[in-house]
Amino acid sequence: MAGIIAARLDDQLTTRARRAIAEPANECLFSLASAWEIAIKLSLGKIELAVSVDRFLPEQVAANGFAMLPIDLRHVMRVAALPFHHRDPFDRLLVAQALEEKLAVVSADPVFRRYHVTRVW
Repeated sequence: MAGIIAARLDDQLTTRARRAIAEPANECLFSLASAWEIAIKLSLGKIELAVSVDRFLPEQVAANGFAMLPIDLRHVMRVAALPFHHRDPFDRLLVAQALEEKLAVVSADPVFRRYHVTRVW
């Protein structure tokens, strides 16, 4: 595995996911789509953070040694071609990024397999 999109930054990760993230040969990326989803859930009151999001996200990305994966026009265009196995727009964007960049995705959601994306969980 050359690179993975780490969709989760919490303590619910499986041992397999933790190993993949800790493996020095893997480049771990945190998608801007996941940051956007966190910001929206915060604004809707669906999640809470102990610190502000503008502090939390950069601190967690740095503490975990992740690089940011920006959203590119190629990713957005790939979403349009995806079948509707999943309705969540953020997960669909993660699928598109994984396919375009040839990355695995760290996620508990088994629907990623339906898109032929390697899911680490």
